[in-house]
Amino acid sequence: MAQATLRERGRSGAPLLGIFAAIPHPAAAEVTARSGFDFVCIDWEHAQIDRSEVENLVRAVEAGGAAAMVRVPGNDAEAIAAALDSGAQGVLVPRVSSAAEAEAAVRATRYPPDGERGAGPGRASGYGYDIAAYVAGANARILLAVQVETVRAVENIDAIAAVAGVDLVFIGPGDLAVSMGAFGPEGSGRLDAAIRSVIAACASAGKAVGLFRPSADDVPAWRAAGVSLFIVASDSMLLAGSAVALAKAVAPPASD
Repeated sequence: MAQATLRERGRSGAPLLGIFAAIPHPAAAEVTARSGFDFVCIDWEHAQIDRSEVENLVRAVEAGGAAAMVRVPGNDAEAIAAALDSGAQGVLVPRVSSAAEAEAAVRATRYPPDGERGAGPGRASGYGYDIAAYVAGANARILLAVQVETVRAVENIDAIAAVAGVDLVFIGPGDLAVSMGAFGPEGSGRLDAAIRSVIAACASAGKAVGLFRPSADDVPAWRAAGVSLFIVASDSMLLAGSAVALAKAVAPPASD
């Protein structure tokens, strides 16, 4: 039996674990991909990664044995096409706050008749050698995750989750907390309630849900609440955490 694609696993609600790649170097991406994550999401939105580097990072993730996703800088058809032409198996589209914005993301990720993506001889199509086969199968293979991270998105979640072609709704708790005015420990209760309302709406619509977590501490609890896909931390966060822990471990004892 053929191995399920990232899209098939994501849409089905099968458990998926990923990490953001924020370090703009292929070696870091490959090392991260070899660590056992199902996928690595290249963070083109927030990290200092430019378009020319995306393809090499996708190639490095694949060499490391994980699936490559790209969080694009915004809901822009050109950026989405560039990420997919690089060979990424999925895209994470940030700041989707309405059904119309979700529909625009669908159009950008799908070839006609399901969308408006343009066909080009990029890496995904074997630089043109395999373009016919790639175009014929891409709509069935590419995972589209839309990121809910604003109050308006939570208010419109029923309509967003109902959009055909959206495979998974991904919750960005950091920006959502800022949008709600609930950033920090004092706002955690309101933020958790908003996240749970998104999970419930997606369950009603039959859509899988993803969530970013800065650490693995509460992943089991959110998995029990209905989240199937997690992006946990980033390569740069792991580097910082490990460096801090090592520095503390080898620091000389404080003198009296």
